[in-house]
Amino acid sequence: MKMANTFGAKSTTEDVLSGVRLDGRRILVTGVSAGIGVETARALVAHGAYVVGAARDLAKAEGATAQVRDDAAANGGGFELIALDLSDLKSVRACADELLKKGELFDVVIANAGVMATPFGHTSDGFETQFGTNHLGHFVLVNRIASLIRDGGRLINLASSGHRFANVDLVDPNFEHTTYEPFVAYGRSKTANILFAVEFDRRHKERGVRAAAVHPGGIYTELGRHMEPGQLEAMVAQISKQLEAEGGGPFEFKTIPQGAATSVWAGVVAPAEEIGGRYCENCHVGRIVADDVTISAISEGVRAYALDPDNAKALWKKSEEMVGESF
Repeated sequence: MKMANTFGAKSTTEDVLSGVRLDGRRILVTGVSAGIGVETARALVAHGAYVVGAARDLAKAEGATAQVRDDAAANGGGFELIALDLSDLKSVRACADELLKKGELFDVVIANAGVMATPFGHTSDGFETQFGTNHLGHFVLVNRIASLIRDGGRLINLASSGHRFANVDLVDPNFEHTTYEPFVAYGRSKTANILFAVEFDRRHKERGVRAAAVHPGGIYTELGRHMEPGQLEAMVAQISKQLEAEGGGPFEFKTIPQGAATSVWAGVVAPAEEIGGRYCENCHVGRIVADDVTISAISEGVRAYALDPDNAKALWKKSEEMVGESF
C-alpha cells in the first residue's frame, strides 16, 4: 500500500483508497444527500465497506445515492439510509436511539453534514442555525452513540479553513448581543467542530478511539446556496489576489472526489496516532499557524485556538449546558 504521505491537494478518493479493501467495516456518514457526503459514502462502499448514510431529506438522499447502491452491489459493500435532521435535537435523539437499539458497532463515524453562511435564524431548539446544526447536532448524536464506536475506531469531523473567520464565542453563542455575520457564525461553528474532535479524542483515546477534524478544501457544492449572487465570485477573486501576493497561482476549486479524499484518508488510511486530536487538510496533518499571523483564506494551516485543549474543554461544558445533557 502507498504511504499516506504521498497524497496531496489533488488526490481523489480513488487515489487514497487504491489497493485498500474495507470488507467488514461499518461506517456512519452524515449528510449523504449531496456533494462530498455522497462521494464519501460511494468511495467507501466501492471498497467493500457497509455505510449507514444519515440525511434530513430521505427522498432526496434516495435519489442522490443511486450510484452509491450500485457501487456497493458491484463491490461487496452495503448501504442503508437513516433519517437525521441536525437542526432538531428531537430528530437527533431519535436517530441515536434507533442506532443504539440496533446495537451494531461502527469502525468510523464521519460527521460530514453541515450548512454554510445561512441568513440569521434558529434551529428547532432555539440555537443560532449554524452553531446549532454544524456543532450541537453532531455533539449530541456522536456522544449518544459513542458506545457504538468500536475500540480502535475513529470520529472524523468535517471542519473548514473557514474556522479562521472566528473562534467560538462561549458567552454569546446565539448572537443575542453580537451583530450577526454569516461567515463569522460559520467560522465559530467550524472552530467548534475542530475543538469537539480535540476533546472527544482526549476522552476516548484510552480505548483506542481517535478523533480528528478535516478541511475538505474549496469545492463547488450545494453548501454555497445561501450566498448572495456574485458573493462567491468576489471571494474567489479576492483569494486569488492573496495567493498571487504569496507567490502562488490562482485559486482552483477541488472536484468532489478530491474534496472527499481527506475525509476518507483520515477515516480509514492514515495512521490513527498521526491524526488523533489534529486538523487535517489535503490528505495530511495541518500545521498550526499562530493566531496573529495573516494568511489567505485558502492557505493551509490551523489556528492555535482551534486546537487549544482548554478551549475544547470549555466548549464541551458549554455545549452540555446548551443541550441539557452531560456526556
